[in-house]
Amino acid sequence: MAVAFALYISPKEEVPRGAIQYIKDRGQLVAVLEPNTLNYFIYKGEAFGFGLTMLQEFSLYLGVPLKIIACNTISQAYYYLDYHVADIMAYNLPVTRLGKNLAQFSYPLFETTLVLVQRSPQAIKKDTGYTYIASLKDLNDNTIVVQRNEFLQPLYDRFLSQTGDDIHLKEVSATFEELFRMVAEDSIRYTLCPENLAGVLSQAFSNTDITLQATKSYPMAWALNHSSDSLTAILDYWLDSIANKRLLDKTYRQIYRNPRVVNHFRSDYFSLMNSRISPWDEQLQQYSNLFWWDWRLIASLMYTESNFVPGLTSHKNAYGLMQMTPGTAEVYGLDTASSVSHQIISGIKYLKWIDRQLPAEIRDPRERASFTLAAYNVGIGRVLALRKKAEEFGKDPNRWHGNVEYYLLSRSNNDPYGHADTLSEFPVDYSMDGFVDRIINRYYHYLNLIHD
Repeated sequence: MAVAFALYISPKEEVPRGAIQYIKDRGQLVAVLEPNTLNYFIYKGEAFGFGLTMLQEFSLYLGVPLKIIACNTISQAYYYLDYHVADIMAYNLPVTRLGKNLAQFSYPLFETTLVLVQRSPQAIKKDTGYTYIASLKDLNDNTIVVQRNEFLQPLYDRFLSQTGDDIHLKEVSATFEELFRMVAEDSIRYTLCPENLAGVLSQAFSNTDITLQATKSYPMAWALNHSSDSLTAILDYWLDSIANKRLLDKTYRQIYRNPRVVNHFRSDYFSLMNSRISPWDEQLQQYSNLFWWDWRLIASLMYTESNFVPGLTSHKNAYGLMQMTPGTAEVYGLDTASSVSHQIISGIKYLKWIDRQLPAEIRDPRERASFTLAAYNVGIGRVLALRKKAEEFGKDPNRWHGNVEYYLLSRSNNDPYGHADTLSEFPVDYSMDGFVDRIINRYYHYLNLIHD
């Protein structure tokens, strides 16, 4: 059975130190995100989204790694926040008085409103039992299916006060996208959806209508625990700074106002439509049993090496999906005419060979994965030499991050720790900064969004 490198974080009922210090001590910023069309998704092998991009930039500002928990339900996401499993609930939530009883809100990210989603007049011409709603006054004795969401309750109440007692809101545990699709497919008649999200979804489902505004505009923000004053303060400062207001505006336009976003719905490799990463998922799943890794980790390595392009040849003559150099490829009988299956099998066998060369004292599977990825990129001999150099200077030779990694990423003529004789054979154009981290971080996104 393939091993997945998921991390477990124990819930903390009380945080005795300030939230920022707690994050520093833990060693990572943890945020809960809803997988959806604009906030968090995989598209053609890479993770994207408004919330993801902003969180990545904020974690860089804090100087700590980012961990994402993907969660589809508001109640579960709020549980993570309330019990300090997550530091930020990066859902776009309306800032209301009731919401402030549940959590602290960040500086507002943007404003939007709820709109009524229904099928368009053109789509219902032949459906005599369907009533097109042109005004809120036309909503008589109708059921509107909405997302169950404690933070949205004040907006629902305001909507009902405008429409009268004959309207029934049926709350269900579903995403806005799921409800929107159900309207388009005539599984339900009406729903409510944030206008900026609805604007994108209506491009994908052209038989829908979103012209009727259901509520007034509200500021939308992220939620934080009431005890996280120091984190809220620094997040607000960061969001409200001139540079990051520009980042916020730019990211919002790139995601919410990008007409090309609708192409995601037409792709087989959009995580919210199909649980696929690449055209080669079946082969990766089939042949990953040759090694002990989760197939999605191998897929992340493949994406980094070739962007899933099977005939790619690099300027150093590495070729194929797994970008194997001619010397290594020859060992596995691989050449430029080899099939995709042969390329994948060869790459996995090479990973297995590397793993067998690593000392048995590297016991942690996550550490072994990091060493193996590094050796795949620079060679096992160099990685073993780096271990000796780390041990020589008092670092742990069995840990990659911040230890053995240091002597690869910090080489310079002015650095006696990094400038070592064992590294003299590195080519002058060699660059590896972030290679291992990029693969593993992408793999965690695959774990969040791509089903096994």
